[in-house]
This record gives sequence, C-alpha cells and structure tokens, in this order.
Amino acid sequence: MSQTRDELKFAYWVPNVSGGLVISNIEQRTGWDIDYNRKLAQIAEANGFDYALSQIRFTAGYGADNQHESVSFSHALLAATTKLKVIAALLPGPWNPALAAKQIATISHLTNGRVAVNVVSGWFRGEFAAIGELWLDHDERYRRSEEFIRALRGIWTEDNFTFKGDFYRFNDYSMKPKPVDPQPEIFQGGSSRAARDMAARVSDWYFTNGNTPEEIRKQVDDIRAKAAANGHSVKIGVNAFAIARETEAEAHAVLDEIVAKANPEAVQGFADQVKNAGKASPEGEGNWAKSSLEDLVQYNDGFRSNLIGTPVQIAGRIIALKDAGADLILLGFLHFQEEVEFFGKNIIPLVRELEAKRDAQRIAAE
Repeated sequence: MSQTRDELKFAYWVPNVSGGLVISNIEQRTGWDIDYNRKLAQIAEANGFDYALSQIRFTAGYGADNQHESVSFSHALLAATTKLKVIAALLPGPWNPALAAKQIATISHLTNGRVAVNVVSGWFRGEFAAIGELWLDHDERYRRSEEFIRALRGIWTEDNFTFKGDFYRFNDYSMKPKPVDPQPEIFQGGSSRAARDMAARVSDWYFTNGNTPEEIRKQVDDIRAKAAANGHSVKIGVNAFAIARETEAEAHAVLDEIVAKANPEAVQGFADQVKNAGKASPEGEGNWAKSSLEDLVQYNDGFRSNLIGTPVQIAGRIIALKDAGADLILLGFLHFQEEVEFFGKNIIPLVRELEAKRDAQRIAAE
C-alpha cells in the first residue's frame, strides 16, 4: 500500500517498569524484563510501529516496584531491531546535558540514527527527595528543561559551543563525534502553560495526555499558533490506552474489569502527587487537572482517548484524533506482545486505508 503524504505515526510505551500501564490488580501478561521487551520491540517493528518510548523512574511506587534505566534499556532494544526508533526518557537534574548529549550521540552512531529523547521535567517530588535532587518550583522545572534542550541541540550541532544559562553553562565546548544526521528528535510532555510554551519554542514533538478530539484540538491550536509566532514548528503525540476486541461489549468489559480491580490506595496516592504538582503551576492546572480517579487508573489519561472497541471503531477514532491535529498515537496495552501484534495487524492497516481515501479525496479536489 502506498504511503500517504502525512501518515500518522504509532508508538508504544516500553514496559521497562514493572506493574504494566494500569494501576490495577487485573492480570497483565506483560513483562518488564529485557527478554520480553526485546521480543516486543521486534513484534512492534514487524507490525507497523514507528517508535517505542522507554520510561524513567528512580523509585518504587504505584505498582512500579522495579525500574530499568531508560538510556541503556533503549540501546538494548535498538540493538535487537533494525527500523524501530526508540525514545529514551531523560530527567534534567539526574542527567547533565553534557553526559546526555554524549550518550545519545554514541547510540546514534551505533544504531544509524534511530535514537530520540523525551525530556521529562518531573512531577514526583518524593522521587527527587529520595535521590537527593533539588526540587524546583513548577515553572522553574520547565525553564531548566528548556535550557537542557537548548544545550543538547547546541552540543549536537555546533563546535565551540558556549551557553550561559541559569542552570547550565558551557564554554567553547566541541563534542565529537556528533550524532548522525538527521539529529535526534526531542520530545516532551506536559499540559501546563509553561509546558506548552516550551514546546512552542524548542521541542520537535509535544506529548499530551489522552483526551477527546475536541480538547486535543484546543491544545494543538494553542501550541501551533505560538510556535508559528516563534518561527518554530512542533508535532503532536497523543497518549491512548487501546483495548481492541472483536466486539465493543468485550472491550468495555475489559475496561470495567480494569477499573473494578484498581488499587484504590495507589490510584489515590498517584492522584495526590500529580494534582499537587499541577496546582503548583501559576494557572493551577497540569496534565491531570481534570482527571477523575477512573481516568487515573491509567497513568496518562489513556482511557479518555476512547480507543476501546472493535478495530473498525478504533481506526475511526484514531482518524478523528488525527483530524484534531495528532501526528502520533502513543499506545499502552494490557497484554503488550499479543495486543501490539493484534493492533498492528488489524487496526493500523484500517487507518492507512482511511488515510489513503482522505488523500485521494484531497487530490481530486485540488
């Protein structure tokens, strides 16, 4: 099948953290070990996925008792694949941009440029306290992340790089070798004003929590207008938790079971942490400001994107998200290996057919 000129990208969350992608005691046939994840990456690559996003966690909590470090784990997945791009999560504070730039440049050479980064500004104050890292105010965390990104880009693209920021300083620094072209893509998340404004200035990609097409459109319009005013462009990734079954009733029964078997104390603890982080922003909101406890059973509001139903229903809803401005769908699953394969075989081809029809209609109208 020929590709459309603006083909939607697909990514999956790498389960390099134990506990799966829902805070629930429901069975999850998902492993956090390297053998499971190597096979998962190969399945995803063979079934139409473009990216995988590794997670960064330093402390246990909300079912995540074990956590593999993101950069080294990402490299292992890249070594097991040939086309898949892997996005390694980086947390300014624990990572200095000089070290991060060097790590990612080396992996870029080892994998023919298939590595990217997701710069995470941080929301879990207890984690920072546990590892002895300074906890900054909300907007200060995003100012630091912006300097981190500017430093990465400068190191990767310039010789004799000099930077005088509030958080990072570089003096006549030349790193060699630089990453292979094209440069590693830089992703970020967040829904606060500071997060969106940062994306509109410096990031290649902006991840938003799951939401309806109408709410996604508001964020997209806001970010892209600001980016255009800055002479910048940014692509949008939308989080979603997919439950694809033969019937809509079966899919919703799975959702009901996930919520019914949720760990209420863990969900409430997660809710308290993330909502407190959002309230610390000047506008008093963050990624999870309007999330219900049921929404928060899935860490990033994935249920709200409503990719729950039959393959045909899900493909149509994905196109609605694309129409709202999404360039990429970031997916979580209950049973990753089998469901990534099912999604790739049964849903991505339907999306491609719908995209091709849209392209044909557009060409006919031109």
